[in-house]
Amino acid sequence: MQRKSNYKKARIGLYSTGLNTYWEQFPGLEERLIEYGSFIESKLSEDAEVFNFGLIDSVEKGRAAGDYFSKHNVDIIFLHAATYAVSSVVLPIHQRCNAKVIMLNLQPAEQLNYEETNTSEWLAQCGACPVPEFANAFNRAGIDYHVISGLLGLDYTPEISLANETTAERPEAKRAWREINEWVQAAKVKRNLASAQIGFLGNTYNGMLDLYSDFTMIQAQTGIHVEVLEMCDLAELIDDVTDKDIQQKRAQVEDMFIISEDSPAEKLATKPSEEQLNWACKIASAQYKLVEERQLDAITYYYHGAPGNDYEKLQNGLTVGQSLLTAEGIPCAGEGDLKTAIAMKICDTLGVGGSYCEIVTTDYVEGTILLGHDGPFHLKIADGKPILRGMGIYHGKQGSGVAVEAQVKIGPVTMLGLSQTIDGKLKLIISEGISTNGKTMQIGNTQTPVKFPVAPDTYYERWFQEAPTHHCAMSIGSNINQFVKTAKLLNIPYVVI
Repeated sequence: MQRKSNYKKARIGLYSTGLNTYWEQFPGLEERLIEYGSFIESKLSEDAEVFNFGLIDSVEKGRAAGDYFSKHNVDIIFLHAATYAVSSVVLPIHQRCNAKVIMLNLQPAEQLNYEETNTSEWLAQCGACPVPEFANAFNRAGIDYHVISGLLGLDYTPEISLANETTAERPEAKRAWREINEWVQAAKVKRNLASAQIGFLGNTYNGMLDLYSDFTMIQAQTGIHVEVLEMCDLAELIDDVTDKDIQQKRAQVEDMFIISEDSPAEKLATKPSEEQLNWACKIASAQYKLVEERQLDAITYYYHGAPGNDYEKLQNGLTVGQSLLTAEGIPCAGEGDLKTAIAMKICDTLGVGGSYCEIVTTDYVEGTILLGHDGPFHLKIADGKPILRGMGIYHGKQGSGVAVEAQVKIGPVTMLGLSQTIDGKLKLIISEGISTNGKTMQIGNTQTPVKFPVAPDTYYERWFQEAPTHHCAMSIGSNINQFVKTAKLLNIPYVVI
């Protein structure tokens, strides 16, 4: 499928440090350090727009660099400690541009050639030397920073070097670059959230107090614009849907889903009728048109109205289209849960899924918690093809229609919840477990059995103690480190349980 959401790359600021008195004293050192900076730029450019100011060795250049990074609106700045520099050359940069600074202490060589090393060679390998001085200056100036130490990871050794600098396969280089890339991905999330539009279609499920959020608060803390939509905004697009649109959507649905027979357990879950499927495909086509018309990056939705009215019939067909949109980078969260839609968007921006879920039940024999929900599912992280079932009733809601039944891929999963605290601040709640191949119900809901590192009751008590929103996003993979960096860059408090 063509992805509906084209994610913007992060905008990365980069510079290297040096002391201008060195250049005449040690010919070739300046060019060598610039070469290291160019290598870092090339690595970062694989998944980001990089604005490399180059080598900074004076206060004047530092001031100019700060203006340069501000002009290009960078999301994060990597300070490459290439060799010793006085802290007065770096502080003005970050006083002019408030993007988070990550100091890179990346030594080129795994070990000095002690017998032949001269002062110039040593200066090319002493990137750690100025880092404590920079850290002290930043701390006293109230500037937040993070340090990554390791090897540079060159796949060659420059001619000027007297030591082995081919370190790409060293674990110290791989670890450092893994962490660097996690910060790049976090910056990508920050940039995309800051320009995102989330459609709020309908209202929040009445009485779910944990779901309610202040739209101004959301925009103030994330940059996200909430586009308030009415059911009539979707309804008016139904008339624009052609038979060809429906046929194309039906082909897509039959390719991506298994059309169920009657459930052996739940009499309300039956084989979808032709009428139900075609209606769902018609609504899905209108949903796509709404996304394109309003330039939406995510949707949260729910409709509660008088039984049997036209909008209830419209809502009956939403699930299939919302699942297709979620698979294409437009996460859709039910029950008007805006915060979980944001958590899903974070996961999808990082390429790790983000499926809408809540507690279903506990299997004390297997030691697992079943997590899932009725409504949309992230098809790209499914274990096999999801199943479509006809539902005689949507439990706890009005209407009936087609539901998605699916399970997330077996393996590591990381839960990302977004809650709101007493002072109105957003808060990320992060936990990791293993999705198993345990049994699930056949009732038309998504369900995934997850085994956490602690017993279910212990997990529950720790989770509930954090005052979560009762929904969360399930991502695939071990993503704690990535989510923590994302929280830090967004300046959102977080907890890992």
